[in-house]
Amino acid sequence: MERKLLTLKELCDYLGIGETKARELVRGQNGFGVRIGNRWYADKNKLDKWLDKMAV
Repeated sequence: MERKLLTLKELCDYLGIGETKARELVRGQNGFGVRIGNRWYADKNKLDKWLDKMAV
């Protein structure tokens, strides 16, 4: 079963970026950042759609 939410560390590995940039992306107005308590996650499905849109 594939996880729907990625932690910041998993997001860094998935995109090949640093932790500072990953935090900036999930806290931005991109639509894929999810805050649960004081932790941030990335919704993988929304992230993939955002990446497809940005790649055009």
